Amino acid sequence: MAPSTFSWSNRSYSTSHQGSTPSKVDLGNKDTTKVDGNKVHLRWIDGTTSRFHSFWLRDHCHCPECYHTVTKQRLVNTFKLPRTISPKSVTATETGIDIIWDHEDHKSHYPYSWLNKHSYDPKITDPYKPEGAPKITWDKSIAAHLPEVTFKDVMDSDKGLATWLNNIHVYGFSFVSGVPVSTEATEELAKRISFIRETHYGGFWDFTSDLGHGDTAYTDLALGAHTDTTYFTDPVGLQMFHLLHHDGEGGHNLLVDGFHCAKILKEKYPKSYKTLSEIGVPAHSAGDASTHIVPSPRHNPILNHDPATKALVQVRFNNDDRSTLDHLDAEHVDAFYEALFDWNRVLTHEHNLLWTKFQPGRVLIFDNWRCLHGRSAFTGKRRMCGAYTNWDDYRSRWRTLNTTAEQLAEEL
Repeated sequence: MAPSTFSWSNRSYSTSHQGSTPSKVDLGNKDTTKVDGNKVHLRWIDGTTSRFHSFWLRDHCHCPECYHTVTKQRLVNTFKLPRTISPKSVTATETGIDIIWDHEDHKSHYPYSWLNKHSYDPKITDPYKPEGAPKITWDKSIAAHLPEVTFKDVMDSDKGLATWLNNIHVYGFSFVSGVPVSTEATEELAKRISFIRETHYGGFWDFTSDLGHGDTAYTDLALGAHTDTTYFTDPVGLQMFHLLHHDGEGGHNLLVDGFHCAKILKEKYPKSYKTLSEIGVPAHSAGDASTHIVPSPRHNPILNHDPATKALVQVRFNNDDRSTLDHLDAEHVDAFYEALFDWNRVLTHEHNLLWTKFQPGRVLIFDNWRCLHGRSAFTGKRRMCGAYTNWDDYRSRWRTLNTTAEQLAEEL
């Protein structure tokens, strides 16, 4: 599918920021708040009633004595609170409820927006709602509308940086044009997101096809679509490439949207999708004499899902780095290979392959948990540079640039 026009926006919430709008309760109703046994009941203006355990409320007090206003870390000692703690009084105010507790007469204030968002009995706001704008999956037709920003915009303003990171969030990749053709400028671009992740390949790379490391990336061979570092317990989040020089032929870059391919696999081969979501695959990196990396746990599925939402969150696939499959039960061997062949059939379908040609001055960055990459074989001297970024650090930077501080505080 060709991507649609997209403009990034902050996350949406069903309630107001803390104390910023009138309450969502009827202050004139005496039944708005009441204590029933070990729970505090709060009746919303639409008639819904949320029930909170008293101990849960006290444990989540965000007053300066219980919650550090700068570090956003808990200060309250949960284990010194009486399990039988109970409110002496509960008062509905314009912005939230005030509670005086029977233990040490501690005073707590709970904004309606926070209570509404974190209501668990019943759940009012979906706690598993995906962050940010919906992801847009794609095939090779995206070539007509490639997500791209300029180096100047990214380096000169947080707005430009936010747009860049949001391209990655939505499409899984983005180009950056107008980058000075140097390792220094490329490294500064990578650091605009976060610190660079060090691995056994080093930090910021500057490499050619000289087998400087025992990995086929350091050769001139063709590479099929894959994700990097499947052998890490925590695979890298982002990967950046910049071609500095090439005096030969070939070396075209391949990108494949793993989420798009997974969707096709689920529709056409549901049994194979289930198999690749359940059966773990061992991986290793052992090309350098001083390196023997395997992940923990040892086996990880190719398709990894959030256990709460069941949504696909990570594609983890590199057939070249796959270790011996001696962990499979006999009855699973044929099913695994059938699923693997179905997956390869989708991954290599011509319609799903985005081929581009690297150019000096144009950087590619992509989500290594979503996009698979590869290349065609090449001749001549080809000098590349680039870097890895941790997944959590990328998401943190994206989140703080695309969500207000008030909204982020309500998440905690």
